[in-house]
Amino acid sequence: MKLNRYFLAAPFALLVLVLALSSCEQRDAAEETPSFLNRALNSDPDSLDPQRARSTQSADVIRDLGEGLLGYAADGELVAASAESWTVSEDGLLYTFTLRDGLRWSNGEPVTAEHFVFALRRLVNPETAAFYAEQISVVVNAAAITAGDMPVESLGAEALDARTLQLRVEQPTPVFLYLLTHPSTFPVNPEVLQQHGDDFTDPENYVSNGAYRLESREIGSVITLTRNKYYWNAANVAIERVRHHVVADEMSEINRYRAGELDMTSTVPTAYFEQAKIDFPDELRVAPTLAVYYYGFNMTQPPFADNPALRQALSMAVDRDQLVNKVTARGELPAYSWVPPGVDNYTPPEFAYSNLTQEERNEMAQSLYRQAGYSESNPLRVELRYNTSDVHRRIATAVTAMWSDVLGVETQLIGEEFRVLLQNIREGEITQVFRSSWTGDYTDAVTFLGIMAPGATWNLTGYDSEEYGELIAQAAAQTDMQARRLYLEEAERVLLRDHSVVPLYFYVSKQLVSPRVLGREDNPLNYHYSQYLSLVDTEE
Repeated sequence: MKLNRYFLAAPFALLVLVLALSSCEQRDAAEETPSFLNRALNSDPDSLDPQRARSTQSADVIRDLGEGLLGYAADGELVAASAESWTVSEDGLLYTFTLRDGLRWSNGEPVTAEHFVFALRRLVNPETAAFYAEQISVVVNAAAITAGDMPVESLGAEALDARTLQLRVEQPTPVFLYLLTHPSTFPVNPEVLQQHGDDFTDPENYVSNGAYRLESREIGSVITLTRNKYYWNAANVAIERVRHHVVADEMSEINRYRAGELDMTSTVPTAYFEQAKIDFPDELRVAPTLAVYYYGFNMTQPPFADNPALRQALSMAVDRDQLVNKVTARGELPAYSWVPPGVDNYTPPEFAYSNLTQEERNEMAQSLYRQAGYSESNPLRVELRYNTSDVHRRIATAVTAMWSDVLGVETQLIGEEFRVLLQNIREGEITQVFRSSWTGDYTDAVTFLGIMAPGATWNLTGYDSEEYGELIAQAAAQTDMQARRLYLEEAERVLLRDHSVVPLYFYVSKQLVSPRVLGREDNPLNYHYSQYLSLVDTEE
């Protein structure tokens, strides 16, 4: 503890301080430690509405504010959350959850099973236009409701009483419990939503059921959370307040960390990564994570619709090893598959050309480019869009230089604000090639393969392969895990063959974490709930 000038100025005050210090020694550790955690987000959350949020940054904040039936421990293991227990019928079609006794919203009102039913209905309601509506597509009638063919009341979700929730699925689904950890399945308070409409996410209106409540939000700057005293596990939440700082510029984030303004960064930029090993050898955390960085083709418009040779040529012309060694250079793995390594019960197949040298790939790419109708005298002219960020710009510059050197492609780079980029991708009118990424929501291959199924909400390319869709459907119908795995692996082979996406690399999590932060554990999902962390005073 530091002595300030005010206390040194008055003997009486000094005496009071001595007595206070003596008293402090008798308090427990939670009361002695600092209680304000400062975390970084590399872009502003698109929404704090559990059913409408899309981005990873939104999910990071919503996991602090809300809670689903199940969640994850600090090490990434599945654990009970708002549900204290559950049973599954012998045929695997009926799940019965018992909520914890005494669950309350941050305004003190009870959280009931009906609130979960309300949120799940809202998720699949076509009027919500939820990006993650297909998260629970396996629930009875969910797909038909989202398509507008059935009323939301027909969803296979029922509150038997205030603490008992039943969910019926169309077919046995081995990953169903994992699906219920996603923020899109978190409950919302129907009375608050009815009263405030879309403004229910404003700080003065927001009501949450998780470890924290929303105190304030400055768009593009900082989101401040305060411990929710009504949370069922509030006694074990050590940190009183959390600030999520929006810092789009990576080096600004590092500078703020060095100045002590941040306790946890969202990433470590390539330009600083090697220096970080020297400056903060014990604070740099690097670990594999289930996420892929990719470029997507607009498969609904020329020049990429019905031109697989062109798509493959562009994919093959990318030197992924050079990209991760020279451009990103933070331990990332070159991506020759769509599903990252490390998921349970799955071996990702790779591109047929993954064992070739880059020189051999370039020769094949040039042949395919000519086959697609392009040449030095008739080059492909294309736009590549990415959300504005130094790292995305550097990667785009490197990739387009490879396309130019190998094939002669002329590319215009267009940086856009994240929400604008998403809108343009979804509309599919002006976007040709776009930058995106996908982070697995659980450790199963279908969290990556499912997003590319025909008509899937998350299918941003418009990829519409009947063969691929049938293989995904066949996998979903399997109760034997080995048979399911074979269908999924064959589906990925079809996806790689069709080249609707160009997977570039698999992420590793890269963070600087202050020594005063305790409880953070590496995990493949890179989820770090604030409620599991605590702070210690490291000042002398």
